[in-house]
Amino acid sequence: MLEYIKRMRSRIGHDPLLLCGASIILYNASRQVLMLNRSDNGRWCFPGGAIELGETTEEAVRRELLEETGLTVGELRLFGVFSGEELHYVYPNGDEVYIVDVVYTSNQFRGELTIDEESRAYQFFAINDLPAEISPPVAPIVAELKRRHGLTV
Repeated sequence: MLEYIKRMRSRIGHDPLLLCGASIILYNASRQVLMLNRSDNGRWCFPGGAIELGETTEEAVRRELLEETGLTVGELRLFGVFSGEELHYVYPNGDEVYIVDVVYTSNQFRGELTIDEESRAYQFFAINDLPAEISPPVAPIVAELKRRHGLTV
């Protein structure tokens, strides 16, 4: 957890906090997308996380990808900005957030894929075979991804 968020949580407890994050839909050569199985709720998500004070969304997504997977990414393309009630979430520890997620895509990455303590596993999935157990704030992003690939949601 970022120091800024820790500081805010020490002041407001579990009350709602507006968080801005950045995440990435990373495609491999087979057009499959990388997903991580979260340690906290056992559901699948895309790599990403909260933006640090003074950080750009591009810097944040590059940092988060490296921290969570050991991968570095090349060119980023904006996929979309997601917000609203659909991105309201209460973490298993009781922390409540409303997320604004700036989502990028890329197929340019390098490095050896590993995971940190935030994830239990990683896997590349075909768009038409994504896991059913999606982390709730990621569900609207998955729905849009499927829509753009001509799949019914």
